[in-house]
Amino acid sequence: MKEQRDERKRYYMISAVAKMYNIHPQTLRLYEKEGLLKPSRSEGNTRLYTDEDLKRLEFILMLTREMGVNLAGVEIILNMRDKMERIQRQVNELIDFLGEIIAEREEELESRRRAIIKLSQLDIVKKEEK
Repeated sequence: MKEQRDERKRYYMISAVAKMYNIHPQTLRLYEKEGLLKPSRSEGNTRLYTDEDLKRLEFILMLTREMGVNLAGVEIILNMRDKMERIQRQVNELIDFLGEIIAEREEELESRRRAIIKLSQLDIVKKEEK
């Protein structure tokens, strides 16, 4: 099943991308074959590149042209970069989660401070045990 494309996204055909970056379309096909790029496909099976694909392509070209990294090295670097981005998202989610827990705890502590009769949790536990 073909993925539905968001109409607000811009898509570029392989010929336009090749022209923009002064590379042969076969190079783009090779990058796709090697798993470095994953363009979406139209109903007619035409490769369609998004702005995200172009950013990834720019990074690949910088690695190969300016730094002399071979495709195996590019693959390793891209995989590491993807893993680091996933880890960063997970860390951010954890920080948000901990922030929520801390906020809830602070609310609970504040409500206890304002309570008319103050009981410690230890008192509550002792009474429940009897």
